[in-house]
Order: sequence, then C-alpha cells, then structure tokens
Amino acid sequence: MQTAPITRLLPDENATLQLGADWSKSIKPPLVVYLQGNLGAGKTTFVRGLLRGMGYDGAVKSPTYNIVETYPLPNAVSLNHFDLYRFTTPEEWEDAGLDDMFTANSISLIEWPQQGGTFVPSADLTITLSNEGTGRQCTIFAHTEQGQKSLEIWLN
Repeated sequence: MQTAPITRLLPDENATLQLGADWSKSIKPPLVVYLQGNLGAGKTTFVRGLLRGMGYDGAVKSPTYNIVETYPLPNAVSLNHFDLYRFTTPEEWEDAGLDDMFTANSISLIEWPQQGGTFVPSADLTITLSNEGTGRQCTIFAHTEQGQKSLEIWLN
C-alpha cells in the first residue's frame, strides 16, 4: 500500500519547524518514518520541530556521529532519530543492536535508511525533503495503514 504523495512547499526554516510541530499532534507509536533528502535538506530541523511539538525542550542534534539520538517523551514514549549516513555496510545495523530500539512505545525516524539495507525495518511513512529555491519541498508517502492513519489525522 502506498498512497498518493502529499506535498508542501516550505519557504524557510521556520516553516520546516512548524510542519514538524503540526504533524506531532497526529503521530502515535509504534511508527517508523524514513527521512530522505540530501545533506542540509532540513531533516534534523524537521525532527526538532516535531520534538518541540511533542513537548521536548532539550537540545536536538543530528545523530550523524552517534548513529542514534533517543528523546524521552511523556507517557513512556521515546523518539529515536537515526542517521545511517556513515554506515559502510548494512551489517553495522545488526552489529550495533539497533533492532532492540523498536518497541511498541517508540517512534523511529531514520535518515539514510538505504545504508542499513534489509536490516532496517520497513517504513510506515517516507518524508522527503529537497531544496527548492531558497526553501524546501516536503513530500510524504504513507506505506502502511498506521502511516495512512497518521496522515489522515494530521490533514483533518
């Protein structure tokens, strides 16, 4: 199941933060989201907006060097932000024991998921950010019923 894409033009960084904050009201665990886009496309900015919308007020940084940053949220929910950019082989996913981070109470956002090959769980949603003039274009696809439900709640 893949739905028709939803596309939004984000004229600046604040619009990317706001999109994340707006979407935060409609996501429920468990959820796996692939974040696609070139370096500097706004993936971590989107995650920062999402976390702010979910009530997290601590530092939000790119997990490029740590592979994953985990953020504790209310109601025993955790948001895991993965960045697999530096993987040289898909087996690094398994070696790092990352499967253990996918629970019924987790939301997982994965940058560069292709670097983890078949070890990476399938996505409920794919969010692609691309540079568009001085802003960004955001395209969202739902791949599962859980992903579709999240989009429907967000759009209504």
